[in-house]
Formats: sequence, structure tokens, C-alpha cells
Amino acid sequence: MLLNNPADLLRLLAIALLVYPALVAMLRISGKRTLSKLNAFDFVVTVALGSTLATILLSRDVSVVEGILALALLVALQYAVALLAVRWPPSQRLLKARPTVLLRDGRLRLDTMLATRVTESEIRQAARSHGAGDLNDIAAVVLETDGNLSVITQSRIGDGSCLADVRDEGR
Repeated sequence: MLLNNPADLLRLLAIALLVYPALVAMLRISGKRTLSKLNAFDFVVTVALGSTLATILLSRDVSVVEGILALALLVALQYAVALLAVRWPPSQRLLKARPTVLLRDGRLRLDTMLATRVTESEIRQAARSHGAGDLNDIAAVVLETDGNLSVITQSRIGDGSCLADVRDEGR
């Protein structure tokens, strides 16, 4: 039960020694953006890369060449989509959600919170994590495209230019 076949360990070792360096090389060539978590699409690609690597390592049905090709295809598609988003800005509307204001000037945006499925408790937690003790001291809480909550205090809002691309349905 602990070890079905010692040859399986050698197979796993051999495949890992071939596939892992290939994946590292692809990621280095494609740049930092490939493994970023800037939005949900980027996160899904990262998970897909991990899942594909696990399948290559553990499945006898996938050859090393097929596995490396699958990894290369995921990396190339991620690179192409990121390039499209940079070169043709209208594509961003299809590829990623806009950040959304959930709290503005100490007031919760309940309709927006309901639509984005974020609770008041989660907003309070983000405020506490940022060191705020009073929601009235907060200029904005933003649900970012990667699912994180950004907190901007009244003392740090400045001219508010960092909110230029944020969906603010309460204004």
C-alpha cells in the first residue's frame, strides 16, 4: 500500500527532471505576468498550470512531450491574452472585471456588496487589517479584480486619482 511499484518512483523522478525545468524556462521567457494574480483570469491560468503539471507527473496516459506542449500552450495563451489587453484596451472589458467601490466616505454600498457577494464583516476585517478603527475614517474600500479588498483612508485619499478606473455606482 505504501509503494505499489518502485519503477513508478523512477518514472516520476525522470518526468519531473524533464518537465519542471521546461516549465521554469517557459515562465522565465514569458515574464512575470504569467504567474501574476492581477485578476481572476490570471489566477485561473496559474491553477491550470499547476493542475497540468500534476497530471503530467502522475498520469501514465500523458506523454512528456504532450505535457510540455500543454504547459507551453497555456503559457502562450496567457501571454497572448495579456498582450491583447495591453495593445487593445477595449479587450479589457471582456478579459477582466473593473474594481468596484464597496464603501465610500464611511458609508457601505449595500447594493454593490450584495451584487459582488461581499459581506459587511469582510469589509470590517479589511479595515481592521489596514489599522482602521472607524469606518468613517475610510475614504474607500475597493473590491479589486483579483478579489482583494483595498482600503484607502481619508488621510491618504489625496486627489482620489487612484480611483479613476474604479466602478463607483453610488456617485
